[in-house]
Amino acid sequence: MKKNSTAIWHGSSREGSGEITSQSKVLNKVAYTWSGRFDEDDAISPEELIASAHAACFSMKFSSLLTEAGYIPDEIETTATVTIEAGTITQSDLVVTVKVPEISRELLTENAEKAKNECPVSKALKAKITMELKVESTDYISS
Repeated sequence: MKKNSTAIWHGSSREGSGEITSQSKVLNKVAYTWSGRFDEDDAISPEELIASAHAACFSMKFSSLLTEAGYIPDEIETTATVTIEAGTITQSDLVVTVKVPEISRELLTENAEKAKNECPVSKALKAKITMELKVESTDYISS
C-alpha cells in the first residue's frame, strides 16, 4: 500500500506560502505558511499533520488490538502533541480517553502500551513517546 500527498511552496521561507493536497482530497489546497508553523496562526503546519497522523494511527491500532482481544471499544479519543526542538521532532505526547465495556484495567493498559509501540507512525517518529491513559467511566472497567 502506498499513500501520497503533494505540497507546493511559493516564495521565500518567511513570506511565502504553500498548499497541501492529499491523495484522498480531504486536504485540498490547504494553506500552510511560516507563521502557521512557528507563530501559531490559523494555517496548518507539517507538525500538526504529524500529530494528527499519530493520534489517528494510535487510535486505530488500539482499537484493532482490543477487538482482537474480544473487546470492541465504544470510543477512543486520542490527542497527540508533538514537540519540536532544534528542527527535530523530539517527543509526541498521547492523551487517550477510552470507553471499553467490561475490560480489566490491566488488559486495557497492556493493549494501549502495545498500540503506542506498534502503530506505524510511532515507529516512524523515532522520538520519545509518552502516553496518559484515561478511562472515561469506571463502569466500563471490570474487576
